[in-house]
Amino acid sequence: MQELVDLLNGFIWSPALIYLCLGTGLFFSVMTRFVQVRHFAEMWRLLFSGRESEKGISSFQALTVSLSGRVGTGNIAGVAAAIGFGGPGAVFWMWLVAFLGAATAYTESTLAQIYKEEQEGQYRGGPAYYIEKAMGQKWYAWIFAIATILACGVLLPGVQSNSIGNAVEMAFGPGQLIETGMGTLTFTKIATATAIVLALGFIIFGGVKRIAHFTQIIVPFMALAYILVACVIIGLNISEIPGIMAMIMDDAFTPMAGFGAAIGWGVKRGVYSNEAGQGTGPHAAAAAEVDHPAQQGLVQAFSVYVDTLFVCSATAFMILITGAYNVHGAGEGVFLIQNLAANVAANSPAFTQTAVESVLPGVGKPFVALALFFFSFTTILAYYYIAETNVAYLKRTLHIPGLTFLLKVVLMSATFYGAVKTANLAWGMGDVGVGLMAWLNIIGILIIFFMARPALKALKDYERQQKEGVSKYTFDPEKLGIKNADFWVDRNAKNKH
Repeated sequence: MQELVDLLNGFIWSPALIYLCLGTGLFFSVMTRFVQVRHFAEMWRLLFSGRESEKGISSFQALTVSLSGRVGTGNIAGVAAAIGFGGPGAVFWMWLVAFLGAATAYTESTLAQIYKEEQEGQYRGGPAYYIEKAMGQKWYAWIFAIATILACGVLLPGVQSNSIGNAVEMAFGPGQLIETGMGTLTFTKIATATAIVLALGFIIFGGVKRIAHFTQIIVPFMALAYILVACVIIGLNISEIPGIMAMIMDDAFTPMAGFGAAIGWGVKRGVYSNEAGQGTGPHAAAAAEVDHPAQQGLVQAFSVYVDTLFVCSATAFMILITGAYNVHGAGEGVFLIQNLAANVAANSPAFTQTAVESVLPGVGKPFVALALFFFSFTTILAYYYIAETNVAYLKRTLHIPGLTFLLKVVLMSATFYGAVKTANLAWGMGDVGVGLMAWLNIIGILIIFFMARPALKALKDYERQQKEGVSKYTFDPEKLGIKNADFWVDRNAKNKH
């Protein structure tokens, strides 16, 4: 199984996808005149100005739902993996992919708002919807929807629950060994997996509003607590920061871990963590209640900053300051840098737990386990919401009863399986899922841009209204020459009456 997954990843995560992610980010940055820099103040203003409605969630809730997808295992175990396989220089490439990716996130989330629909009393949207309406290619939209249900419903939840299982086991010990149909498992992992699945079932059977209300409390609280601990560790070692920055910059452009390895791992884990271009963020963006599509695009661009520039950087600095990492070489058991035991897995939260534990003995490992539990748990909720949205998309054509219930059962099973199995297999399967979605979505948004430029037209329209100082923003797709934005056309017609 591991060999098959590695083979698939070799094709999917070829240099072509790495450069496609970076190139698309650069392209949209230039085309939007670096929207992620020019509208930084507006992003802050919009973050807290939205409102919840009967059918939609507020901008802030949409941000926390998508942040719950972004801030997860990628920020703790993913950063460790980037350093462990790509060297400290991989951190620079994570920063770059976040900065450029903010423009990609603006584009895809604005498209999700423009082409959203109202289904069964709530807003739905995402790449499948905008590919069908803006590109006019239903077959391509179906491929994306099926790939996303497979990725978010089956492949990715296991990555998150796997890291929770590993972190809890490292913090509290494995406990007694138990023989099962899945092999010999530890009591700690079985108990953790059971607790995750029970909590997950309670929330996902409660619908999108329950997910939004849960994440809007948990995500900001946990992210702040995590960043505060990181600030304490960085503050206690502040004199080392210039040296760490120099090491990151030097290694980003030297062949220490292979120039390609640093770029490859930095971009791979950067895209995994901040999800810009991956096509997951737009699902939550479409559910927001806003006056103009560009508003949610700007809010989602900001979430990339929160994820990579704050949370990932916090993890990277903790690991590098405390020296709690190894850098793997080309062969098995070959290390370019070895500060920890050879059996410490780079694809797990172990680097981060060791780093915090070295500064805060007795607190570090349980704290990272707790942070990881909430980060990863909320990410699984976001995955469920994304998969459910794509099931709802397919149900517009396929009227098969019980599809959503089946999704819930499969996702809970995948979460349990991931929590008790090995890290490398879970991450490998997750990478297949992320890579497939990224390929399909990035090609889609580029084709849509060259066909009609809807996200750019929306941005220019928003900036025009900003200059005019309007008291309430409006969006008229017909006036801008944007076709098939039926939701907004209908809304405008209702407002006129």
